Amino acid sequence: MTTESASVLAEEDALALLTQGTLEIEGRLVDASNTTLRAEITLDGVTRRCVYKPVQGERPLWDFPDGTLAGREVSAFLVSQATGWGLVPPTILRDGPLGPGACQLWIDEPADAESLIGFVPAYDVPTGWFPIAAARDEDGDAYALAHADDPRLARLALLDAVINNADRKGGHVLYAAHGAVLGVDHGVSFHVENKLRTVLWGWTGKPIPAESLDVLRRLGDSLDGKLGESLEEHLTISEVQHARLRVRRLVRAGSFPKPPQEWPAVPWPPI
Repeated sequence: MTTESASVLAEEDALALLTQGTLEIEGRLVDASNTTLRAEITLDGVTRRCVYKPVQGERPLWDFPDGTLAGREVSAFLVSQATGWGLVPPTILRDGPLGPGACQLWIDEPADAESLIGFVPAYDVPTGWFPIAAARDEDGDAYALAHADDPRLARLALLDAVINNADRKGGHVLYAAHGAVLGVDHGVSFHVENKLRTVLWGWTGKPIPAESLDVLRRLGDSLDGKLGESLEEHLTISEVQHARLRVRRLVRAGSFPKPPQEWPAVPWPPI
């Protein structure tokens, strides 16, 4: 089984492949701000593509400690895994051709996949979509940054609130062939200060669905136990504690968070 068209790997099998497989780099994804490489990974005759982000290729940031972005990528997967929502592709930390780094299963999007986030004419926002911000093109025509009122995106918005994602662009949302909506690029997450920046503000102040509240309560329990211990392998104790606090605040409020007033709430570029 060596093709991308092979059946979807179960999460357990994907993690084994990422952890134990042999990596062969195909090339660099040039649009990424940090060194991001596409590679093939093979184990026991099974080959898939993956994204490999070596720690040594991380660009220094003023507000995140050097060499920590890969661990934050893994931590986002661990939190997603604990929710059971399957919002982040399998991601592990391993050694590779350029040293230790995050290794994430590659997600192929179908050619006919329809984006649930984007710029649309301001006068023609699709029914059931939330306008988030206003914009104009080079000709002065009015557009709206908007996203669909889709439960998969709503769960992703809650995940971002938990992990304090500072960079949820529309381009960081992928649409898998089996219908899943997945988030990627979580290197600037889990800061102790509130840095939530996202294009998914459509549910601002709205009640969190009861089912999602139950998931958040279970997530809080997990953060007090094994999940918290696993996160401490990649994050500081304070960062894990603040993740617990964010979950408790969400459950206590029972509503989606509101945009901050003291800094831009939407990342740039948003898509």
